[in-house]
Formats: sequence, C-alpha cells, structure tokens
Amino acid sequence: MTVVHPITRAWITTGGTGAQNYDEFADDAEITAIIAANPHSALAVEMPHRAPESLGKTFAEALPDAVARLADERADGSYTPAERVVVLYRITAPGEPAAYGLWCMVDTDQISTSADEPGLVIRNEDVFIAKVRERVALAEALGTLLSPVLLLQTGRGDELHAALAAATENAGTPAATDVDQTGRTHAIWTLPAGPQQDELVALAGGGELVVADGNHRSLAAQTGGLPRFLAVVTTPASVAIQPYNRLVSELPVHDLRAQLVAAGAQIEELTRPAAIPAKGTIELYAEGRAYAVVLPPRPGGGDVDNLDHALVERVLLGDALGLDPGDKRISYVGGDYPAEWLRGEVDAGRAELAVLIAPVTVEDFVAVNLARQKLPRKSTWFTPKARGGLVLAQL
Repeated sequence: MTVVHPITRAWITTGGTGAQNYDEFADDAEITAIIAANPHSALAVEMPHRAPESLGKTFAEALPDAVARLADERADGSYTPAERVVVLYRITAPGEPAAYGLWCMVDTDQISTSADEPGLVIRNEDVFIAKVRERVALAEALGTLLSPVLLLQTGRGDELHAALAAATENAGTPAATDVDQTGRTHAIWTLPAGPQQDELVALAGGGELVVADGNHRSLAAQTGGLPRFLAVVTTPASVAIQPYNRLVSELPVHDLRAQLVAAGAQIEELTRPAAIPAKGTIELYAEGRAYAVVLPPRPGGGDVDNLDHALVERVLLGDALGLDPGDKRISYVGGDYPAEWLRGEVDAGRAELAVLIAPVTVEDFVAVNLARQKLPRKSTWFTPKARGGLVLAQL
C-alpha cells in the first residue's frame, strides 16, 4: 500500500505555460510583468488579481478571470489531457547535476504536523493562513491544481533517484520542455499505467515524505477537504537549500542597534558590504551600514528554537522591532535574490532593513522533520524549484 498514486485526470502542457510558483516573488509587480510578457503563463491563473487586465480587483473578485483563462488555455491546445499517468521530471543546467522528480498524487490524510499525529507526509513550517485561504478558493473555483507540493523522499531516495535517472534517459523526446528564469531546463515525460509506473510509484511512496516546498498548498488540500494533492516527489540528491532572507519596510531603524543590545544581542559594525553569513551569525544592512549580529539563544531551548531563522523571528523582529512574523512590513525573500539585490532595495528606499541569514542545511532540514519538529516559517528556499503550470491535476 502506498500513499503515492497516478494522476487520474492530468493536463500536460504543450509549451509556454510554465511559471514560477506564486510565492517565489519578492515584489508583486514582477508577477504582473511576467504575465504581460507571457499571457499563457500559469501565473495568470494562479494569481489572477496580478494579471494586467485584472489589476484593481481583489483575489476573490478575480477568480472568475482565472476560471476563464484556464478554460481558454485548455480549448486552444495549451494543455493536452492524459488519464492515470505519472509524469517523469528532470531539471538540468550547465554545471549542475541533474535533478529528478515524479509528478503524482499523494493522500492528504497522510499529512502529519506533530509527533503525535500519524502520517507519512511531514509538513514542517508555520504558514500564513491568508495564503492558505486563497489556495483553497482557487482550487474550488478551478476544480484543478496547477502547482505541486515538492516532497522529499527520505526513505528510498537513492533508489528513486537512480530509477528516475534511468527512466528519463530511456524515455525519448520529452512531452514538453520549459526554461525558467535561472536558465534551468525543465523536461517532462508522461508515463502510463504499467510495470514501470508501478515501480516508480512504490519507490516514491517508500518512506517518509517531507514537504520541502508547498506548505501552504498542502494545508490548503487539508482545509479544502481534498482526498489527494498534486505533488512532485524528489530526492535529497536533487535539491539544495539556499538562503531565505528578509526585508523590513516602513519602520524606523535609527535605534535598531540600541534595541538589539537591549534584547541581548552582540553587534559588530562591518567595513565590508553585508553578505550571507556563516551559521550562528546574521548580517544586517540599514542606512548604508552593515553589521554582524549574534542573537541570544533561548535558555533551555532546543535546536529548532535556536536556529538562526527562529532567533530572527523571535529576537530581531519580535523583541527589538515589535513585529509579528505575519506583519506586511516584512518581505520574505528567497535565494534567487542575492545579497546585492537586498542591499539595493535598502539603498533605493524601498526597504529600511535587510536581514541576511545562513541557509539551513539539507541534513538539518531532514533531521528536524523526522523528529516531527517545526521550522520557523519561510526558513528553507529549496532549489531547483518545481515549475507550476507544467502538469495539472483535475479534481
């Protein structure tokens, strides 16, 4: 018995619909610009209120626009239907090892968020409930899932990696390819029912699965009462974790140094630009000055309580600045945006403070999750990202 299943009714892109996931952007204007340049991008369906012709509408008001866009794309041949398939997935780029995954459906009732909650799918981060509500509303309006939850196979990852590498090598011409904003090529192949599909499904479901990307989408499946959710099951050898930084806007930072000292932090002003630090230190950039900061650990706290991202959330944002993690003045900025971009946002006056944090390691990520502990929200930026809009699952 496996928690992984074929997609009963899939829609496979014929090209041009691939997109970054809706939560990969530091600025909503980027979403509008991408849709304007490529109206067939799945972003126009997933973020309908950001499409140029829908600007000014709320997310809820723009849902009928999303329904119409998806219907038009199915009608014009942007997607082709397939029955009871899994989809092979390979991501390649010069100088990088190939990454592999399997598009499939996974049982929602297997999601576990704590040690006393049974299940083989472990969700690891806090979420923003407003985003979850949007995903529920979109799935209900469309009757279709457009973006996958990225799941890390922790039990049989090596076997799955080898099997997917062999399967894609022998699969012939891809059903579709898509090049993302980083230059990586995403290729997919549909795999119908048969012994090879059975083997890959068994391997994909052969151990505990950790949510690497898509915490909101997985909770939306639970909240919306979906029996299964769309996923890409990948392998530890296929992913890396990049920094996940923060920008703080519309908040005076003149007294930040004193506020941090009062909160128990150690601060050293730097003579170089702020950069991604080593684990155990954060770096800040404000008013043209850079600082290395060691935040005080929580006495008696566990490993998760004293992760850099947890200390930033509790000490810097909470104790020093008085901000809740969900405050709209905080922007969570993933690893696609380098340190110089963050500093540039501060220099340009679009933010007052840049917070640079060392990335969580894949090993730490897996260990925390298998112990059924929870990471702070927005603490892992996995790469490469699974593209939305390549494989859809009709509900």
